Amino acid sequence: MKDGRFGLPTPVIRRLVAGMGWMPKICLWLACGAVLAGTAHADAKRARIHDPSTLVEDGGSMWCFGTGHGVLIFKRDADGSWRNAGRVFDKMPDWHAKKVPGNNGFLWAPDIIRSGDMYYLYYSVSTFGSKVSAIGLAASRRIDGGWEDRGIVMESGKTDRFNAIDPAVSCDRDGRWWMTFGSYWSGIKLVELDPATGMRKRPRDEPVALAAAKEIEASYLYRHGGYYYLFVNHGQCCRGIYSTYEIVVGRSRDVRGPYLDAAGRKMLEGGGTPVIGSEGRYVGPGHASIFRKGAKEWLACHYYDKEMEGRPYLRVLPLRWTDRDWPEVVR
Repeated sequence: MKDGRFGLPTPVIRRLVAGMGWMPKICLWLACGAVLAGTAHADAKRARIHDPSTLVEDGGSMWCFGTGHGVLIFKRDADGSWRNAGRVFDKMPDWHAKKVPGNNGFLWAPDIIRSGDMYYLYYSVSTFGSKVSAIGLAASRRIDGGWEDRGIVMESGKTDRFNAIDPAVSCDRDGRWWMTFGSYWSGIKLVELDPATGMRKRPRDEPVALAAAKEIEASYLYRHGGYYYLFVNHGQCCRGIYSTYEIVVGRSRDVRGPYLDAAGRKMLEGGGTPVIGSEGRYVGPGHASIFRKGAKEWLACHYYDKEMEGRPYLRVLPLRWTDRDWPEVVR
C-alpha cells in the first residue's frame, strides 16, 4: 500500500513516524495533512486540533485553542464548521528561548478561563521528553486577538520531580482558582492562582500531588454536585492510530484530594475510572474538558482519526451523570 501524502509504502511511513518524538509527529500531521487528495471536503467542518482547551462561547460563536506554533485559535462559524482563526503569538516572548532553549515556538496544551472582562490563557513551553519546561500566561479582553504576554506562572527544571506542562484552570465553590498540571515523572500537581492577576497566589508553596501513574498527563478539574472530578489521560499519545491514550476520572470532596475512582482506588496509586478510550475510527482520546450551557454538558477531547491517516481532530460528546454521580459520555 502507498501513503497518500508521500507516495511511500505505508510500512516505510510507519517506521519513519515511529522514530519521531511526539511533537514532531504533531507538526507532521498538522502541516502535511491537507495534502491528502480528496479530503478537503471531509475536513471542512472539523477542527483539526491537538490538546484542545476548554471550549468558550463568546460573541455568539464557539472558540477553542490548541497546540501549535504560537498557540492556535479555532472558531466555529454559524453553520457549525470550525476554522483556524489565527494564533495567540506571532512573535514569541523572549523568555521562551531563555527558559527553554530548545523550544522553537511550538506551544502545547493551552487552557483558558475568564475573569471579569479579561481572558487568561495558559500554555506550555517545553521540548519532548524534558522537564525543562514552563507554563506561560497571556491575557486579552478579546478572545480573537490582542494577547499580551504576562510571563511565567510555573516552571520546572532538571532537578524537579514534576513537569510544568499541560495546565488546566478551574474555579472552586468559593471562587478560588486552581491550576492542575503535570506529565509523567511524579504525576499531576495542583497550585492555587490569584483571580486578580492569573498568577500563582503563593509561589513558595509546594504543589499538591493529586494523581500518579506510569503514563499520565492532560489533567482537567471539574466541579459537579458535591464533588471535584479529576480527569486525566493514561497511556501514550501522539502515535496516530497507534496511540494508547484513554481518559479516566476520580473524585474528591476536597479540591486538594484525595481523589478516588469508582472502585475506591487512589489516583495517586494509579487509580482511575474509564470515561472513554479508543473506539472504531476514534483512537486515543485525550485532553478532556467539559462545556456547560444551562442544564446541558458536553465532554470535549481530541482523537486520532483512523480513517484520516491518524490526524488529530476535536470531538464533542454529550455528557450525563449516573445515579451514583459518575460521568459518562453519550455516543
